[in-house]
Amino acid sequence: MDLGTNTFHLLIAEGDINNFREIVHEHIAVKLGEGGINKGMILPAPFDRGIATMKQFSKQISENNTHIIKAIATSALRNASNGKEFIERVRTEAGIDIEIVDGNREASFIYSGVKASGLLSDQNSLIMDIGGGSVEFIIGNKSELVWKQSFEIGAARLMERFHHTDPIPPSSIEALNLYLENTLTDLLKAVEQIAVNDLIGSSGAFETFAELIDDSFDLKKDKTYHFENGDLSRITSQIIRSTHSEREVNKRIIPVRVDMIVVASLITRYIMQRLSLSNVALCTYSLKEGVLAEMMIND
Repeated sequence: MDLGTNTFHLLIAEGDINNFREIVHEHIAVKLGEGGINKGMILPAPFDRGIATMKQFSKQISENNTHIIKAIATSALRNASNGKEFIERVRTEAGIDIEIVDGNREASFIYSGVKASGLLSDQNSLIMDIGGGSVEFIIGNKSELVWKQSFEIGAARLMERFHHTDPIPPSSIEALNLYLENTLTDLLKAVEQIAVNDLIGSSGAFETFAELIDDSFDLKKDKTYHFENGDLSRITSQIIRSTHSEREVNKRIIPVRVDMIVVASLITRYIMQRLSLSNVALCTYSLKEGVLAEMMIND
């Protein structure tokens, strides 16, 4: 289980990481960080949604006779003042023990997931995972993880801070870009010292980008997707200029991403332009597949 700021994921599988069969693959838009992400707390409504979802997951785990169970919590729970209360309620009411991981551990899981997809090459790639609470950046290749860091600049945080009117105005875009420039100094220093060949977007918003661009992309079947030159810049620009109502009626944008896709597009555009990266791919594998890979190796 990947218990993120926006979405709770449940993956039940059997086999090994190179050839596993999905038995259950659920994703529920819990929106745990809604209204409280920048206040460092989980508000009552998302708290209750989270508990209800974990009870539902517990039922599915029991029904499928799952023997090895791992629940990983990230940004929202590790920063919430009432995170421990949530974890205790889940333990008592759903019978699931939640492990909170720090940003570095989260980045390691993401690398393991992307590596398991087979997308990495001998050359270094910059992997970016845009979550609701944090964004992880990893530099690595198919042999090793070279550099990693997690930044608390997730889409929910940035939306609450910068996206107050729709379409997002140029002044807010300028302020967000300046904030990224000042916040991502460690990343900018790293890529000055370590050459990267391409950008890999790990699941999340990048799945939406692919679905908006290509009718043939099938999230249930395709582990990877390579964006054609200019396609990603074009679609992110369209998203940034769009209104809430335009995004809401677009069936290729899932409800939880209708608003957060705007700041996710801005982060993506900033990284591509700032680091001059035009070769971009999507990997549908992320943290949960990385956790699965490590569980299967250690089993």
